[in-house]
Amino acid sequence: MHTRTRSYHHGDLRAALLTRAEETLREKGPGALSLRELARDLGVSHAAPSRHFKDKQALLDALALSGFERLTAVLGASQDGVPEKIEEQVDAVVHAYVGFARDNAALLDLMYSIKHDPSASDALLEATQRWSDLVLRVVAAGQARGEVREGSLEQVALPVFATLHGYADLAVSGMLPQEMDEHGLDDVVAFILRGVRP
Repeated sequence: MHTRTRSYHHGDLRAALLTRAEETLREKGPGALSLRELARDLGVSHAAPSRHFKDKQALLDALALSGFERLTAVLGASQDGVPEKIEEQVDAVVHAYVGFARDNAALLDLMYSIKHDPSASDALLEATQRWSDLVLRVVAAGQARGEVREGSLEQVALPVFATLHGYADLAVSGMLPQEMDEHGLDDVVAFILRGVRP
């Protein structure tokens, strides 16, 4: 009975587990994640996490889902108050995405590895779709204004996604030379804009 009281001492144990799991992921990588260790870190019984996550994979799935939801929110916020011009919108998306990647490198890595897992949940697949839909809307709006070349949305947007994710991956893995890292984002934006123009 005492453990039950302790397990809810934290208020929302599920949120506390996800927060601590993300800290562990950032500090030590996914291999170090263990429900038992998280329970110990939070001062709850080792059985308490199982009320929220049946196993480690369920915890990883929840972390990835939370990551995609946050990425979507960050990208959505990047468009607030931005003029309806493809240059401004792409610039905001690129900076927001790369900023998220830099701040959450281990999480982003986990998000993409789980997204491609055949057993990925429907909720996770829907969350990945929401952030990509946001970028597709920027491209579609550019097409409607005549600032982006014609063609199927997916075909025009694919190089945008590839460039964006590729650069972010290079940036977080430390593979960019220092001088390139400082001005690289401007070059990425210019490259994407050249690629999508009519």
